[in-house]
Amino acid sequence: MFIPPAFAEQDLARLHLFLIQNSFGLVVSQVDGAPFATHLPLLLQPAEGPLGTLTGHFARANPQWRQLVGQTVLVIFTGPHAYISPTWYEAENTVPTWNYTAVHVYGQIELVESGEPLLNILKETVQTYEQSKPQPWTLEGNEAITERLIEQIVGFRMVIEKIEGKFKLNQNHPAERRQKVIKALEEQGDENSLGLANLMRETP
Repeated sequence: MFIPPAFAEQDLARLHLFLIQNSFGLVVSQVDGAPFATHLPLLLQPAEGPLGTLTGHFARANPQWRQLVGQTVLVIFTGPHAYISPTWYEAENTVPTWNYTAVHVYGQIELVESGEPLLNILKETVQTYEQSKPQPWTLEGNEAITERLIEQIVGFRMVIEKIEGKFKLNQNHPAERRQKVIKALEEQGDENSLGLANLMRETP
């Protein structure tokens, strides 16, 4: 990923938090010599490996998993993004741009095709996304459904070998202009604009 120095995010704790908060990733690899991508929820295990480990699962019918072993896989995570109007700066010689946040993760895949390790990946995924619900759904008591699910998925672990973050948040502009952009984003009020405004406040 092209990352000008002003937009590089290198704090591992902040990058890990980004992966947790924006956990729906794009897994990119080669299938039969051509690029292939799958959108997946992915869980970060921050303490496993020097840069952390990702876990997830593919549908067994998806051909991508069959050619993953031995490849370096790219996983793309994206966060808040929005168009930035030059009128917001209230300054001359400014141009339109797009502010955004993205983290790219690289590593090799270890498949988890059966047994307790695969069941644990499925359980942790369900628990992670259900825990905030008023009445969380669980696999316990749903054994028949669980058995069918296990037959239809292939799990995986990916020890992170490289992680790079790009937080393009007007760091190349004076603080006064950045505050004007934050205000304009907040006035827009949509989810992306508000998320971007919060990130801009947190970023020097």
